[in-house]
Amino acid sequence: MEIDAKSNCPCGSGKQYSQCCQPYHQHQIPAPTPEALMRSRYAAFVLHLFGYLEKTHHPDFRHGLTATSLAQGKQPDWLTLNVISSEQQDCRGTVLFKAWYKIDGKLDAIYEQSNFLLVDKHWFYTDGEQYQTALPKRNDSCICGSGRKFKLCCMNKLLR
Repeated sequence: MEIDAKSNCPCGSGKQYSQCCQPYHQHQIPAPTPEALMRSRYAAFVLHLFGYLEKTHHPDFRHGLTATSLAQGKQPDWLTLNVISSEQQDCRGTVLFKAWYKIDGKLDAIYEQSNFLLVDKHWFYTDGEQYQTALPKRNDSCICGSGRKFKLCCMNKLLR
């Protein structure tokens, strides 16, 4: 999957891809914070950049995960990333997020607190704790971040 460098970045930052995650994906510069790495990894899932995902996953925590294994099977239609909080202390960081997707006609989300380590000026994803999340109700704020109610924004489009 490809994206125009002038398009909005899939990570939801509101920046152009060329000014956001593209330099990380092309290994021009390392992601400077755990949140930047989290956003770039989400964008890599959207763009099917599985080599980047393998490279930014700490080797001690891969447990056999490879770019090839990530590419296998049906891929979800990634919809939006909501970063809830991000913290960094010395060489450790955490990011709490919800990554919304649709697969087989069903809306779902990965709700996780991810852990990151800084090694030789490069952040790496290590592992995360996943939580259950409720699907948005009609009158909840829309997952796309528009500020509108879910029923007046993306509900019909996503639940078809």
